[in-house]
Amino acid sequence: MSTTKNKNFEHVQTDNGINGQYKTWFLDYASYVILERAVPALEDGLKPVQRRILHSMKEMDDGRFNKVANIIGQTMQYHPHGDASIGDALVNMGQKDLLIDTQGNWGDIRTGDDAAAARYIEGRLSRFALDVLFNPKTTDWQLSYDGRKNEPITLPVKFPLLLAQGAEGIAVGLATKILPHNFVELCEASIKYLKGKKFDLYPDFLTGAMIDVTDYNEGKRGGRVKVRVHIEEMDKKTLLIKSVPYGVTTAQMMDSIVKANDQGKIKIKKVIDNTAAEVEIQVDLAPGISPDITIDALYKFTDCEISIAPNTCVIIDQKPHFVSVNELLRVSADNTRNLLQRELEIKLAELAEKWHYTSLEKIFFEEKIYKELEKKHETWDKVIDAIGKAFVPFAKQLRRAISREDILKLTEKPVRRIYRLDIDELNNQIKGLEDEMAQVNFDLEHLTDFTIKYFDNLLKKYGKGKERKTEIKVFEVIEAKHVAIANSRIFLNRIEGFIGTSLKKDEFLAECSDLDDIIAFTKRGVMKIVKVQDKVFIGKDIIYAAVFRKGDERTTYNMIYTDGESGITFAKRFNVTGITRDKEYDLTKGNEKSKVHYFSVNPNGEAEVVRVVLSPNCTARNKEFEFYFEELEIKSRNSIGNQVTKYPVRQVKFKEAGVATLGSIKLWFDDKFGRLNHDGKGIELGDFNAEDRVLVIYTDGSYEITDQELTQRFKPEEVLLVEKFDPERIITAVYYDNDKLQYNVKRFRIETSSLRSRFIFIKEGKGNLLEAVSTLEEPVLIVHQGKGAQLRSTKFKLAKMVDVMGWKAVGAKLIDQNKNVMMEWEIKLDGKQPELF
Repeated sequence: MSTTKNKNFEHVQTDNGINGQYKTWFLDYASYVILERAVPALEDGLKPVQRRILHSMKEMDDGRFNKVANIIGQTMQYHPHGDASIGDALVNMGQKDLLIDTQGNWGDIRTGDDAAAARYIEGRLSRFALDVLFNPKTTDWQLSYDGRKNEPITLPVKFPLLLAQGAEGIAVGLATKILPHNFVELCEASIKYLKGKKFDLYPDFLTGAMIDVTDYNEGKRGGRVKVRVHIEEMDKKTLLIKSVPYGVTTAQMMDSIVKANDQGKIKIKKVIDNTAAEVEIQVDLAPGISPDITIDALYKFTDCEISIAPNTCVIIDQKPHFVSVNELLRVSADNTRNLLQRELEIKLAELAEKWHYTSLEKIFFEEKIYKELEKKHETWDKVIDAIGKAFVPFAKQLRRAISREDILKLTEKPVRRIYRLDIDELNNQIKGLEDEMAQVNFDLEHLTDFTIKYFDNLLKKYGKGKERKTEIKVFEVIEAKHVAIANSRIFLNRIEGFIGTSLKKDEFLAECSDLDDIIAFTKRGVMKIVKVQDKVFIGKDIIYAAVFRKGDERTTYNMIYTDGESGITFAKRFNVTGITRDKEYDLTKGNEKSKVHYFSVNPNGEAEVVRVVLSPNCTARNKEFEFYFEELEIKSRNSIGNQVTKYPVRQVKFKEAGVATLGSIKLWFDDKFGRLNHDGKGIELGDFNAEDRVLVIYTDGSYEITDQELTQRFKPEEVLLVEKFDPERIITAVYYDNDKLQYNVKRFRIETSSLRSRFIFIKEGKGNLLEAVSTLEEPVLIVHQGKGAQLRSTKFKLAKMVDVMGWKAVGAKLIDQNKNVMMEWEIKLDGKQPELF
């Protein structure tokens, strides 16, 4: 029996030869892939190939660029896996713009373009890499695979490199996916941890875009982040995509857009890649297509939004472990502190040794011990012994015993005439060494503060230009049904009772998406909701069908039917907010002979007047009478309804339209996501009727009148005021005039009527900015100028200062420019508080 040990994995071979090898080969292979290829080490955050590349580049470093082909060749002395894997890993590190300075075409992670051939491109270690990665005195070494050279087991990295670069690898039975984080935030988080404060870490990508980290879960398994691109509306017919998600190229994103268009989920004319120094993908919309809905659809159906599942797996003590990024940061900061401690201890030992020798040299010359060399001694050993004895009276001045090596080193110095100046110079050197040693001892005693200062220096030295590129935002949930483009045409056969997209010879019903549901009612009084499909049976004699809107509490159905068993006619009003798809719902009392005489659909709960005509043979005194739906309450669809008549009904005819019985509906502006809604999210705008409009004023000094369409998108950071539009209301605005270096004020009414068009109402010019806006009748502006003891505040009753003028007017001067100006509206006693800033 023989035992085989592969680092972490140990197994026993019961048979010699091939049979025994087959019993353990998979475990050996899994161990090798996990430890040697796919998963990074905790200590330095590097995979073996990356570590060997960096070590090779350090050996080659002379400050100049080296051909990548030469770097690959040098690395092959340590990495026995061919040039392709080394070249790929090297280019990948170079594209991360942290450890390697690159020269030539190294490819583009945004477009997916490959790097040029290794013989054409060059690289060298960055100043940052040279500062934080290498120190042979604190490096643990091992023999390379062929036993000819030493290579580092791990590099003494004094920085959370793994979190800065990220890592991705697939091994046997497990994988790792560590997302990259921001350089500046990693340094700041390390400082916070060392100070005992809480910190948060979130991914940051060189490709920019936006990220929702709500479910990041510190990068642990089960966490997830969403990444979205920035999409700008150039005009009503053109969208510009200004970034790419992490791990997605412009070509892949364009392919996903074309695919979504082919599937009918969006409607575009063409998509063009204008990417150069900055990402720009132009999407031209089909005629009549809403840009707001298309933006939502791009996020929902294309790679403009992706979801990434992090999985932080690292090698700890030769075993894979799943940890959090916060734990990695803490371990890295502790490791940095330990490495700095080792460096300080090594430096202290070196200084002590230098102090010892300098002190020896001073005594050697100052006490003229060197003259022992002039005396006649029988042998050289006797000379060394004599010098050693001469030092005995001065041993207490030293910090350790004098060795033979010390004396030999002294005798190697040329004996020359010693001036007082030489002794003074040695005294100065000793004083300088003592000061340095005192500082090192101080740093060791205050090691945490020293480590904090180290990270501060990293920030100052390398932090410029490494600010966060990926914007952290919370994304709203986009429902596919709300943004799907109508890519199907639905038809119905009323008599036979079929609905579907294939019934093209029958009556056209509506355009819809393949994600929609269709609601239908039959003359028998049966309701059914079905998914859009080729052909589906509803029930004979369909009297109404339409696209169903789930959760719609305003659409009201008015119905009059006769019960087949009792012959009594009932009237009912009801909503349909949600049901089980493909289930039949009987809206009558359930008899098969029941019949619907009248049916109407009212988007705002309108209650019409109908004329009920009875059978001429019945015994009723009045054979015709009017019925008012407004007298009925809106109840559930299962209700029987109110009795209209017990006599046989011949027909029910529409007589007169009614008014909406549901009244106005409340509208809110969600200032987090920039959406209008009826769900009570954000700022309440008030009660709205169908004809009411919304006023939006932006920070760039423009306004827009828009409708209540909930699919509209607004950028919350650009919105200064949102409210229900009143054309008679006076708007008071204060803006900065950069040309005249002054603040102007103007009061005006909105005179335009175009919907969804922005109009600039401040003086146009570079640097002009809207500072304050209010729709109060008598606004009072408080202006604070100066700082500290120089602070003074002034109230301006703007309604009395400035007359109402046209919306294009420049306005009147308020105050001159002052660097320290803050403005706010005076809070009214009625509790209404206008916008503050």
